[in-house]
Amino acid sequence: MVPPSRLALAMGKAQREATRRAEAGGGRLVMFDMDRTLVRRDTASLYVQYQRDRGDVGWLKALRVGWWMLQYSAGVIDAERVAEKALRDFAGRRESWLEESCRQWFADYVRVHICQAGRDAVECHRRQGDSVMIVTGASRYAAQPLADELGIKHVVCTRLEVDAGGCFTGRVIKPMCYASGKVELAEAAAKALDLTVAHATFYSDSITDLPLLQQVAQPVVINPDVRLRRYAKRRGWPIERW
Repeated sequence: MVPPSRLALAMGKAQREATRRAEAGGGRLVMFDMDRTLVRRDTASLYVQYQRDRGDVGWLKALRVGWWMLQYSAGVIDAERVAEKALRDFAGRRESWLEESCRQWFADYVRVHICQAGRDAVECHRRQGDSVMIVTGASRYAAQPLADELGIKHVVCTRLEVDAGGCFTGRVIKPMCYASGKVELAEAAAKALDLTVAHATFYSDSITDLPLLQQVAQPVVINPDVRLRRYAKRRGWPIERW
């Protein structure tokens, strides 16, 4: 929970920005990362915890996923190759299985970790007429329940290939929504809304999102990792704790 004084300060900044933008015309694209931004935890680790509690995976796989997540967060991994390794277990399973699984997982493991300051920021931007979007390296199955919870209409994410029978192939549709791929997918989504990334706001925590943070008009750094904090301070970007 964010202390009331800190939350009030953050919301005061958001409201001042809303006023300034309303006077300038408002209605821009506002993008939010998911893990450690809108949600305090890495959702992949929460999903592994869910699987462990159900008895679906053992400690070895949990440790392997944890190691992959450390490298993913540090940007020192071939994300597409690792994603396809992780997705091998999904091959042949029905898409509806993962949709239902993620709904249950979100309700029991994720909802409690949603940042109140994130909820407030989303609502503030919606009130001022902005187009709000989640832009995440996670899949749609993981991100959609959060989007529904927060009333966010647009989700840009990593896409998993599904065959004609509605089953996963175990492959990712390229580009993955990660690093420069996140820029490409965000730009395509913005264009579909007749908006531009260059005029957008982006909230994120991770150095791996630097390519997109560098493209937007207003980068906002939330709960940053060490490298992103250092970079943001040099650039004079706002840094907030949610």
